[in-house]
Amino acid sequence: MTYVLLLPGQGSQKVGMGKDLYAAFPAAREAFQAVDEAVGAPLSALAFDGPADELTRTVNAQPALLAHSAAVWAVVRPAIGAQVVAAAGHSLGEFSAYHLAGALDVAAAARIVRRRGTLMYEQGMARPGAMAAVLGVLTTSIDDICAQASAERGMVVPANYNSDEQVVISGEVAAVERAMELAKDAGAKRCLPLPVSGAFHSPLMEPAVAGLADALAAETWQHPAIPVIANVNAAAVTSATEAVALLLQQLTAPVQWTRVSRLLVAQYPEATFVEIGSGAVLTGLLRRLAPSVKTMTCGTVAEVEKLLDSTGASA
Repeated sequence: MTYVLLLPGQGSQKVGMGKDLYAAFPAAREAFQAVDEAVGAPLSALAFDGPADELTRTVNAQPALLAHSAAVWAVVRPAIGAQVVAAAGHSLGEFSAYHLAGALDVAAAARIVRRRGTLMYEQGMARPGAMAAVLGVLTTSIDDICAQASAERGMVVPANYNSDEQVVISGEVAAVERAMELAKDAGAKRCLPLPVSGAFHSPLMEPAVAGLADALAAETWQHPAIPVIANVNAAAVTSATEAVALLLQQLTAPVQWTRVSRLLVAQYPEATFVEIGSGAVLTGLLRRLAPSVKTMTCGTVAEVEKLLDSTGASA
């Protein structure tokens, strides 16, 4: 059996995530403690017990999600590591993917994503923006809708191509609102404003790039041991230098998740796709794209034990 790892992004956080793992597995406990030490804050306590509004803050959600994924991986890696053929993560999850692929140790990854979350939040405060999910099949392309809204009201761009029926847009508030109106006119089932602190994956994040570049350069990188499929271009990355360059681009470029998913399904049709960490967003998107693929979620003790049982291993 082979495995492809999927790593969730911001929005998948929830109070209580990882708490049972911390109690049950020493390896998971060590991962959470390493992240706490790296960022100089009790993120594990925030992930386990909240409050939810603090956990949801960009500066906290990003390293907390990374910690959860890293903790799961620390437990299951001995059983499935040799059978993993590729990994991909959505936005913040791409950093988690590079940790799981051996390119960054957990402390380095935590420092980077803590800094990334801080930079994104600060830029969102300096130049307020908005994001919204557009659901349904449109009679006009989302690219054309964003172009028209930008011409009329400011700047808005596609930020996450999540599936054929789900795209997130990002940009200046008035332009996002206009794009939502145009999307509804083009047949969108729903347009949902997202509770975020800025216009992520848009040109409004450009001033944060220099700070992220410094954070990436401050850590020691290794070449990924398995291919990581990049958000920016849906291409396999096996070089540390290329990983850093694409992670910088990712800050202002759209997440090409639909292309990433199609590539993974085409290249690894017999693999089991395992979402490592909080929630089931990515496996849900994948099943809608390719209903026949095998998927598993792995973020709780019960799910970890199910995966280990399927391999004949034990924690």
